[in-house]
Amino acid sequence: MSKGASEAGGPPGARVLIIGTLDTKGEEIAYLKERLIGAGLLPVVVDVGVLDEPAFVPDVDRAVIARAADESSEKLRASGDRGRAIAAMQRGLAVWIRKDHAHAPVAGVLAIGGSAGTAMATAAMRELPVGVPKLMVSTMASGNTRPYVGTSDICMMYSVADFTGLNRLTRTILSNAAHAMAGMVGLSSAQTANPDRPLLAATMFGVTTACVNRVKQLLEKQGYELMVFHATGAGGQAMEQLVRDGFVEGVLDITTTELADELVGGVLSAGPHRLEAAGDKGIPQVISVGALDMVNFGAPETVPEKFRGRLFYQHNPAVTLMRTTPEENAELGRMLARKTAAARGAVTLLLPLGGVSAIDAEGKPFRDRAADQKLFDAIRENAGANVRVVEMDCHINDPEFAGRLVQEFLLMVAERTRSVEA
Repeated sequence: MSKGASEAGGPPGARVLIIGTLDTKGEEIAYLKERLIGAGLLPVVVDVGVLDEPAFVPDVDRAVIARAADESSEKLRASGDRGRAIAAMQRGLAVWIRKDHAHAPVAGVLAIGGSAGTAMATAAMRELPVGVPKLMVSTMASGNTRPYVGTSDICMMYSVADFTGLNRLTRTILSNAAHAMAGMVGLSSAQTANPDRPLLAATMFGVTTACVNRVKQLLEKQGYELMVFHATGAGGQAMEQLVRDGFVEGVLDITTTELADELVGGVLSAGPHRLEAAGDKGIPQVISVGALDMVNFGAPETVPEKFRGRLFYQHNPAVTLMRTTPEENAELGRMLARKTAAARGAVTLLLPLGGVSAIDAEGKPFRDRAADQKLFDAIRENAGANVRVVEMDCHINDPEFAGRLVQEFLLMVAERTRSVEA
């Protein structure tokens, strides 16, 4: 992020990339360039078109992007194969922007496009760190944007009309996009960052909210700042990526429910590498078993037929929860043990013996002592030498459990500090 912004726009000379295909969208890109210059920024036009001549000379030629993918823009054009050309330029753009930003950090990235242009530009945007302004003006922004956004902080703006030249509507949309980028670039990182408060990450679900809210309050009193991620698959992936990128100094992975969806086949899996980033980085992490009593599906009619006869709970009309079985809980315990044993640093794993979610409490629909016991036993039996297992005879949402989570985290930090000083 740039520093020293004025109220009128971004800091003078802040470099903003404009990505687009100059063979099909040259008029619109030229208009965006004018608007950004008017806002006091330094636009750098990157051409990713291939099949026809560019409307004007860009700042970064298509040949440069193609070479980054070990391709030739001339050969791609001569082939007449649009699919191959798009794939090559997408690879090249991702490689080029990563190197360019490492050499001279950009203040922001603005792109326009249809399906192909959106795929190319957003693949490049995802290579940039969270916090660098990224705005994609796209004909695809009114549909499923997850393939484009992923776990990045890409802003998607629907173009309403297709990009076939300038008119009253497209000028308005593009002008708004340029002003939005100028506004994002103009926000100095000094206004948003607080370097005196170490940044931590935590995971939460609706059924563990009471615990995480209490943890947040306690940590903030100790001078920490806590980012909370909703454990919905994308949330876990986002947290893992931010950990790998070095954004956080510690993790309180209270709600590991995404592992259940990965194991059983629910809709909120975070993929096979969930619960690995903090261990790979060797940063302090305190882990619990929040919401491992459930697998997530959509509306009742979306639940696969193979699960007929299982115990379900209707969280809301669009969310159906399925209770994990003792056998599944045993495997989840072994999975947790394997992942934590591979960590490069110490790990503390807290077990709430009185229940792992709001609906796994006494008198609640998912209360199943036998299933929970299988989970706990598998963790006890398979925990690595680097894992400290702490058991508490309380529910995960009880205040004393939140207090112990924070206590254990602070102990880990203190021990880490002593070892570094020694």
